[in-house]
Amino acid sequence: MRTVSLLLAGLLSAAALPAPAFADADPARGEAVFRKCASCHTLEAGGRNRVGPRLHGLFGRQAGAVGDFRYTAALKNSGLVWNETTLDAFLKDSEAFVPGTKMYGGLAIDQDRADLIAYLRRATAP
Repeated sequence: MRTVSLLLAGLLSAAALPAPAFADADPARGEAVFRKCASCHTLEAGGRNRVGPRLHGLFGRQAGAVGDFRYTAALKNSGLVWNETTLDAFLKDSEAFVPGTKMYGGLAIDQDRADLIAYLRRATAP
């Protein structure tokens, strides 16, 4: 019984860890990747929305929840909560992940996405 409890505890702990790609992510490199995003998004709490919504407080936030930004119905009703996994899928191919979203394009290189997400984790923290 103790072995089963220890195994279960280990599995639950492992599930809480970020994916291996995120473990090796470089936030400094992610800041350079973010330059592509900065024409549409701001990071500051008081930052204003641009073509895309401000990203402050991004992690753990419901998609489509920045009150003064006009989202598509697709994103607003997606039920997504932003975390490493959902951001990775969205940044890879936003139009495929949430058909009907306004955000276009994507980052094809896994390491670029991991680095960007590591940077955003730090830069958008409340």
